[in-house]
Amino acid sequence: MSEDVQGMEPKFDRHGQWVEPFSRSARRFAARVGSTVGVLALVSIALTPSAVADDVRSQQWHLDAMGADDLWKVSTGKGIKVAVIDTGVSETPSLEGRVQPGKDLTDLPGGSLDDYDRHGTTMAELIVGSGRGGGIKGLAPGAEVVSFRTNLGDKFGKEGSRDAEAIRAAADSDAQIISMSFGSDYMYPEQKEAVKYAASKGKLMFASVGNDREKKNFIGYPAAYPSVTGVSAADKSGKVAKFSERGDYVDLAAPGVGLPAWCDETFRSYCDDGDGTSAATAIASASAALIWSKHPNWTANQVLRVLIDTAGRDWPKNDPSMYLGYGLIRPAPNLLNGKGSPGPADVDPLTNEKTPSAGTGKEASASASAPASSPPPKGATGGGAVAASNTKPTQNDGQLWLIVGSITAAAVIGGSAFAVMRARRRV
Repeated sequence: MSEDVQGMEPKFDRHGQWVEPFSRSARRFAARVGSTVGVLALVSIALTPSAVADDVRSQQWHLDAMGADDLWKVSTGKGIKVAVIDTGVSETPSLEGRVQPGKDLTDLPGGSLDDYDRHGTTMAELIVGSGRGGGIKGLAPGAEVVSFRTNLGDKFGKEGSRDAEAIRAAADSDAQIISMSFGSDYMYPEQKEAVKYAASKGKLMFASVGNDREKKNFIGYPAAYPSVTGVSAADKSGKVAKFSERGDYVDLAAPGVGLPAWCDETFRSYCDDGDGTSAATAIASASAALIWSKHPNWTANQVLRVLIDTAGRDWPKNDPSMYLGYGLIRPAPNLLNGKGSPGPADVDPLTNEKTPSAGTGKEASASASAPASSPPPKGATGGGAVAASNTKPTQNDGQLWLIVGSITAAAVIGGSAFAVMRARRRV
């Protein structure tokens, strides 16, 4: 068993059967494009505000589950900038001094630091919030956010948004990470080219896979593009959220259930119903910021490879789950114990292809040895793993994801789902 798996004791495979500790081999993926009818929509905060969260910090279960206090002793994300492409980011007390204007791609009053729908501000706080004024504490409170405001949601028309232009603007900024908590059922050619452009600039991109699994479960873009990390949502127990869409474009999972979110556009109160793959995407982006801050000379490829390598799962790395991808995102194994192989600086771990640029935002690392086995490219065929990691925290690993109970997932969508093979995706 490789060093980075020692101490992990999985109990169940994707079918819920008892298994011995898994072997770590390779990794997968490619991307199918079935352009389905849909409209650009917020992939986020669950629909109607429910109860007001009086104690916001107590609602942020993911910080304790991920061992944030220990992580912050090693890295707070300092020196890393995250481009948030969303509804704008308003400077709340929790975001004071942590947000920079990027570009406004809307025709609305105000600018990129004027959130018209509270969504972008919630995402920014989940990433870099200080917690001041009783606000949300971000997972990477030392990082900074650069706001790119765009039109999200049906109310702005069939085309949805100018997100492609926003992606290009973010690619031209000094942000190393691009967080996209939105999605569309359409594959827009302009968006596809913008994503390629951002990848060529060495950016690390995360996007929500979507919240409509119970209704339609269409392929979501930009999450489905080969160089974008698609993020699904999981709850406290590590189970995939019932709304989180599934497919071979799901790469990683992050907390996305029962989190606080702004209730109203005037930023007067939080609700405790911040459910969605949007929140999961923000937390995944913050996790990457923590890793990149600790290893500033790594490239986007290397940061992502380590996140994949150290993700919590009970299945082989070369057979990712259609629900949780390579597993539950966990910065702790790398930050606290140095686990995870960064591998080659210029190879995208999602596609196994050479990248045009291996920029770090600083100076690229000279070289790093490739991992013993390479994961299958994003788009390759594979199985349909469903169970989340059942690994238990050890003295060496610290907090895995959760500190309570076992982490098993059961996506109950019919027995046949367990045997479904990934279709090959072409982009």
